[in-house]
Amino acid sequence: MTYPTGMRSAVCIAALIAGSAAQADVTAAQVWEDWKAQMSLYGEDSLTIGAEETSSGVVTIRDLSLRTTDDEVTAEISVGTITFNEQSDGTVRVTMDDSYPMVITGEDGVVVTLAVTQQNMDMIVSGDPDAMNYAITADQYGIALQDVVDGDITFTGDAQVMVNDIDMRYQTETGDLREISYNGTIGSVDLLVDFQIPGGNGEYVTAGGKMTAIAAQAEMSVPADADLNDPDTLIVDGFAIAGGYTIDRSDFVFDINADGDQASGSITVGSSTLTGEMNNSTVGYTSSTNDVAMNIVSGDFPLPIELSLAQYGVNVLFPTAASEEASDFAFGFDLVDLSISDALWDLFDAGKVLPRDPATIQLALSGRGKALFDMFDPEQQDAMNSAEMPYELESVTLERLNVNAAGAALVGSGAFTFDNSDMDSFAPLPRPEGSATIEITGFNALLDNLVAMGLVPEQDVMGARMMVGMFARSTGDDQMETSVEVLPNGQVNVNGNRVR
Repeated sequence: MTYPTGMRSAVCIAALIAGSAAQADVTAAQVWEDWKAQMSLYGEDSLTIGAEETSSGVVTIRDLSLRTTDDEVTAEISVGTITFNEQSDGTVRVTMDDSYPMVITGEDGVVVTLAVTQQNMDMIVSGDPDAMNYAITADQYGIALQDVVDGDITFTGDAQVMVNDIDMRYQTETGDLREISYNGTIGSVDLLVDFQIPGGNGEYVTAGGKMTAIAAQAEMSVPADADLNDPDTLIVDGFAIAGGYTIDRSDFVFDINADGDQASGSITVGSSTLTGEMNNSTVGYTSSTNDVAMNIVSGDFPLPIELSLAQYGVNVLFPTAASEEASDFAFGFDLVDLSISDALWDLFDAGKVLPRDPATIQLALSGRGKALFDMFDPEQQDAMNSAEMPYELESVTLERLNVNAAGAALVGSGAFTFDNSDMDSFAPLPRPEGSATIEITGFNALLDNLVAMGLVPEQDVMGARMMVGMFARSTGDDQMETSVEVLPNGQVNVNGNRVR
């Protein structure tokens, strides 16, 4: 039973309440007014206040509730009392209750109640009306399940996320856009799930995890009149974000017995990094995860699943705004030194025919091109979806192609430019010009091994050898190379021989 959209909304609300007097000023009243402006992003009727009291240098808000609704769920958080207190040094200290509830109601009537807690939170706001700084520290900030009510059934269990040793710094500036930047560290994040499934005859879900030494930073621009209930127009109106995080180490364990199936295991991950950006002209994403080890035992599989890899990563970059000038794009994928246990190898290679060296797959592409549409503009969506090509390609570079598995290896590189005035010679693509080279090692030995294992018939292997021989030339013992060249006149040469 999950409500991903609602949980996203609820977490956003909790984060706002817990740490975003981001645009507070140097007086208590200005701090509170700016909180209200931020909360109004969830809709004019999203905020309710029981009482607002003002005395000398102090603003006290009682019975504050923030509510957000979408097609699937409604999330409401009741904060209780918030105090904005002017300090003698010109700053404002914000204090809140140590705990408060968050209630998520699904469209099917299921009600999930969460408890938000914070220990020794200290929020100090400083600056001037147009450029503000604030510092937040806390021993712990947590969200935990209190109960789930589905009709006449009430379900309880442990499910919580605890963020420890928080030290964050925010800077904000207000103008046509609200500019926010932050950076900080988190000592660790603890995850826990432990509950019996209602009516499950002893079925259960248990899981735990810990992430340590987290550092995060981001820069964000938010339109002053942004409406979070209308996300389709946010980016067109100027919303932009860029940032990332690093995690030193992560460890997870789980044990699940549900729907007649049982699985347990552990996953450990070394250092991880993620950076990303999204704005009206560019979307980019880069992630890298190191030293992954996985050990899983499942009733649906006869053997333990044991695997490890040295690195896994993905990067994507592409333009999103129509322009007369070309922009950079890129795509990359890395899976380095994937190893599986001998028991798994033996399932399909009991005779140990294939080399069991770690496998690697790496691909890196880059280039330049023009977006022909503003991809975040709702008014251009229909035209973009009906277009054959939403981009005009200018150049592509194969920076890296590296595949190494089962004793065979393939590496390649190359670069091409494209003439968009000639869409006929290589339709539907523009005419390319450039060259690429691919080198293959161990191909014949791999085919021989597949035949020896009985996975591929001998007659099929003969056809594969002949096909490769037509396009590759031998450069050594079980080593081959293929070079492709496209000339300005459209002529195509393979290994120096004209084929077009």
